Amino acid sequence: MASTKESLVKKSIKKMLAEYGCYVTMPIGGAYSNAGTPDFLVCYRGRFIGIEAKAGKGKTTALQDLHLQKIRDAGGTALVIYETDLPKLKAILENDCEEGN
Repeated sequence: MASTKESLVKKSIKKMLAEYGCYVTMPIGGAYSNAGTPDFLVCYRGRFIGIEAKAGKGKTTALQDLHLQKIRDAGGTALVIYETDLPKLKAILENDCEEGN
């Protein structure tokens, strides 16, 4: 089975998060899940990060945007990461996530 572009983005994100030693969970969608939850829920150096992975011209849904905003409102970091944004994610992990903040 061939991977979709978005699945490749998710694979790259997952690899990077593992390299940094992040705590990561990837909620599985289903009848009992919370629709719109980001693809990755991450804790790194005391910082909560929600990451929605997208590829190409993919857009977030209104429900995904709502969840991402709720994370920001609660003091977390919420990101939409496309295949071209992997350096941005790396910079956030290296620079913005200070120990204990």
